[in-house]
Amino acid sequence: MWTLPNLLSLFRIAVIPVLVYLLTFTDPLSGLLAAALFLLASLTDYFDGYLARRHRTVSNLGKILDPLADKLMIVAALIMVAAIDRPGEPGVPAWLVVVIVARETAVTIIRGIALTEGIVMEAEELGKYKFILQVFAVFSLLVHYPYGGVDFHVAGIYFLLLAAVVALWSGVNYHVKFFRLLQRRNQGGRPLPN
Repeated sequence: MWTLPNLLSLFRIAVIPVLVYLLTFTDPLSGLLAAALFLLASLTDYFDGYLARRHRTVSNLGKILDPLADKLMIVAALIMVAAIDRPGEPGVPAWLVVVIVARETAVTIIRGIALTEGIVMEAEELGKYKFILQVFAVFSLLVHYPYGGVDFHVAGIYFLLLAAVVALWSGVNYHVKFFRLLQRRNQGGRPLPN
């Protein structure tokens, strides 16, 4: 359990309360600090996978903990940016956050069901693209205010819309993959548990 990749995933989870606390303030500095912390935590997602493969410490726990940490961090940040009222721009549309949170919840549930069937569903390539888009979206929404001619709030909304489309596509793929794996297993003669 205490491998460096798993510790990096746990770090992403540990960052969440600090991120939430920073987002209780609506000033530009708090937004920048939250964005910097979020970006740092997001970068650990690349390194935990890289280190696990390089040092051959890939584990079933890591395959579960890594995407769970990503989901918790993204969902917490999105809920906060949708809830806070910052001056200068309209807020983040709640329906968009609900779509993403619902997808993340559905995929987490299907992965949990898969585990009860002895199937470990790793993150897919499409899910990784979804995460990258979400990182761009959340980072921009955390910065919120315009800097250097870039309206970070508007950029964040566009990235979030794109991330929602990819998230739904990826979510459907996870479900299709799970039911195919389950069907293949059942055709092999192993009965489903009651």
